[in-house]
Amino acid sequence: MKNIHILILAISSFTINLIFIPIVLSEGAKEDIQSDFLHSQTSNKGLGLKSSTIKKTLHTSSGIVQPTSGRGIYIWEDIPYAKAPVGDLRWKAPQKIESSIELIQPKSENFCIQRTSSFGGSSDFTNNEFISGNEDCLYLDIFTPLNKSKRLLPVMFWIHGGSNTSGLKDIYDFRKLVRKYDVIVVRINYRLGPFGWFTHPAIQGFQNGIDKTSNFGTLDIISALEWVNENITLFGGDPNNITVFGESAGGHNVLSLLVSSKAKGLFQKAISMSGYTTSISLKDAYKQTNQSFSSNYSSWEIVNKIIKNIPSNKKQNEYDNQELRDILLDLSGKEFYEYYAYRKNFEEIPLLTNDGIVIPKVGLRAALSIKEHVNSVPTMIGSNRDEVKFWLAFSEYFVDLDFSIVGSIFGLPKIILKDENAYEAFNYYRSNSWKVRGVDEPLNFLAKAGNNKLYSYRFDWDDQRRFIVADFQKLFGATHALEVPLLAGDNTLVGGRPVSNFIYPRGISRFYISRNMMKFWTNFAKNGKPGYSSNNVKWEPYLESESLTRSFIILDNKKNLRMSSNITSLKSLTNELFYDERLDEIEKCVVLYQMYTFVGNDLYDENINNYDGQCSRKNSEKFIKENASSINYD
Repeated sequence: MKNIHILILAISSFTINLIFIPIVLSEGAKEDIQSDFLHSQTSNKGLGLKSSTIKKTLHTSSGIVQPTSGRGIYIWEDIPYAKAPVGDLRWKAPQKIESSIELIQPKSENFCIQRTSSFGGSSDFTNNEFISGNEDCLYLDIFTPLNKSKRLLPVMFWIHGGSNTSGLKDIYDFRKLVRKYDVIVVRINYRLGPFGWFTHPAIQGFQNGIDKTSNFGTLDIISALEWVNENITLFGGDPNNITVFGESAGGHNVLSLLVSSKAKGLFQKAISMSGYTTSISLKDAYKQTNQSFSSNYSSWEIVNKIIKNIPSNKKQNEYDNQELRDILLDLSGKEFYEYYAYRKNFEEIPLLTNDGIVIPKVGLRAALSIKEHVNSVPTMIGSNRDEVKFWLAFSEYFVDLDFSIVGSIFGLPKIILKDENAYEAFNYYRSNSWKVRGVDEPLNFLAKAGNNKLYSYRFDWDDQRRFIVADFQKLFGATHALEVPLLAGDNTLVGGRPVSNFIYPRGISRFYISRNMMKFWTNFAKNGKPGYSSNNVKWEPYLESESLTRSFIILDNKKNLRMSSNITSLKSLTNELFYDERLDEIEKCVVLYQMYTFVGNDLYDENINNYDGQCSRKNSEKFIKENASSINYD
């Protein structure tokens, strides 16, 4: 079933064949470059644009750039915003590029090192490599309207998702959003996984200043913002009106920017879509005392694995840190990433770190409530009603495949839910707890810190088709990332036909939700308020000054788009779960464990006493490990 595993956003990726061609220009050409008409035959295969001669050349701080054009927009691709973080720069803050007069053209394999995957990451299996990407990956793209406005346009700065371990800018096509709503969109790559977040005394112990951070990926995002602030006027963008927005890990990174002093003043508005508040201490990023789902991938454990492959009988603590540093930096990027690539479904990498340099020592979650840490800007935060169906739909515990003759006619197996009631119950509690921890809690914290310009949403649209191989509405519903293609106006992000026809069937419902999301998001980028829907529903603030009521908009079809104030809590969900007959006792305990430990830091011990039943953390973890197998739809 080739297309089912790329059903949701970012599940296809564009193949971009790009090269970097340095052209040395005379001083006179350098001075006149912005008025020269240089002719080039550039390509943009990733976005399906035809090659064209563009009479628009700009001299940025990174070098000379020329766009491709088509469908009413210009696109500048693969502009480096910082030096390549290779060699001795591998675990250092991104460094500014010295002014260049080279012509920059799109570059091949421009994305950061990650596991090759169709799930929101690199899906280039051309060379049958399990690991793909490049350490030289700090690039950004810029989408602008073709007809230049007389005024500087609002800038929307997109941060891709992928758990901060996968993903790339190229799979997000914002042409329609840019063309129809007169905004500029910037999309970026940033270092992922252990290249983006890494803590070990052999690294930080030899570095000074900002290089002592553990949050290199976060600094990449900040560096890209700095580049945009410096250069965006060349493209017709307003450096005083930049909105950062991102989904999933991108939403998490938006929240991180809200508490980082290094990002202060670099953006004026923020949108976190299905984000979360997880961060880790320096101590646990390096070496963990207790077993956890990330403990096997602390830097201590990884270095242990590395030195086991060295012909020496020495243990890690018998090396000095300079020797360990040399060992780490001598490995190629892909050789190093091999030690992370084969982790199990439930195993995690320590990522965002409370280093006291980029992220406050108190951690992301707590910092959101402390005025001195918060970059107070108009902020929109939301999640999807059925967030976790994205994962449940690929779990062998819930799903079976029927390869009967009916399915074989279409070349697809029929997807069967083993226990529909349990499936819906798992989704209900875990998706609602995502809203509590990833939306309501951050909003309440920001309000406590003095921000009164807050907006909230829940995405409920689920008008998918039922087909002979699956009831897509029931299987996925309003799942994680489903909203992003509707916001971008590009349904091919789910892999194109026929799958996109099931997930985003043509009709007034799809048209309505997509148009309203684009309108709300761009209104917010323009003036800090989402405004009204096309049928005059006003998106009210999360918290009105004269009321304690928390309000959010439900984003859905025309009949169901409305404001709501039905806010829940972990405690109320816990009480409701106790009486829910759709789950057995161990399943309830597993749901509680996931509610308390996912989408944020571990809050298990402070919440489990609210449950009237008997649960064991150890048994819940055991259940998760034993039932971690995923469906392979190929």
